[in-house]
Amino acid sequence: MPGEENLSYHEAIERASSSLYRFPLLPVRGIPLMNHIANSWDTIWAFRPDPSDILIATPQSRKVYLYKSELICVPGTLGTTWTQEIVDLLLHNGDADACKRAPTPERSPFLEIVSPPPILSGIDLMKNMDPPRIITHLPFQLVPPAFWENKCKTIYVARNAKDNMVSYYHFDCMNKTQPEPGPWEGYISKFMRGELAWGSWYDHVKGYWKEREKRNILYLFYEDMKENPRREVERIMNYLDLSLSDEVISRIAELTSFEIMKENPMANYSCIPTHVFDNSVSPFMRKGQVGDWRNHFTPEQSKMFAEDYDKKMKDVNIPFRTLI
Repeated sequence: MPGEENLSYHEAIERASSSLYRFPLLPVRGIPLMNHIANSWDTIWAFRPDPSDILIATPQSRKVYLYKSELICVPGTLGTTWTQEIVDLLLHNGDADACKRAPTPERSPFLEIVSPPPILSGIDLMKNMDPPRIITHLPFQLVPPAFWENKCKTIYVARNAKDNMVSYYHFDCMNKTQPEPGPWEGYISKFMRGELAWGSWYDHVKGYWKEREKRNILYLFYEDMKENPRREVERIMNYLDLSLSDEVISRIAELTSFEIMKENPMANYSCIPTHVFDNSVSPFMRKGQVGDWRNHFTPEQSKMFAEDYDKKMKDVNIPFRTLI
């Protein structure tokens, strides 16, 4: 991550190490955010994207990425990184080398992320980038209004609640700047109550779903992307008004497979020092599977969760799948 001394992303984090810890959460408009973000909220809310920018947001590990006045919202750590890589490759005509120009968090800054110096904030990073840019995070009600005023395109990728929770739990365990997750049993309750960083999964997926037609939101599902990656890459391409050859579309689907991305140092977050992302606890690129929740939920937990889920989701009919 370039700064006054042109520090790399890794170097900036190393330099800030003594100031990095599991940051506490503070409410912003009723949604719990990490304290550095909450304390800088006025600046984030006032952000005005270029009309050519693109935005990405995610439920749990919620990230908002900005690429060319399009908002891209994706769930979970892998879903976020996966969609970022797809969009970057689409914008660069499938050129893998062009998409290795920098690690993911530099190519696709997190709009609201604020960290101790010399780590640049998401907004500071974007000041040094020419449009089109990619941005991520944030539930619908926290997206700065200028995105909608500029009619930014929005891509939202939703993942079923159980797999999303499992992914976020492991991410919270390994990311030493996220709040302490505690035991799995208690984590389920915090998820259901919306007490995790970036708030309620239920409100997040419903917020974008209810606004999808009014705001021209492309609402995709992680499970569909796993089932037929090429088809979903083509859907994103069409939505972005791009036209790439069948060969390039197939190449992008291959380059963004879990196996390839796990070995790609520009996408696998190996740029983050191990004392911040502790891969000995859980790798950042963990499994990327649909249905891994079955390895975590007991029958009793699954029953309890289903009853709560039905109550919270009764006002919408979002076609989630927990298996494919």
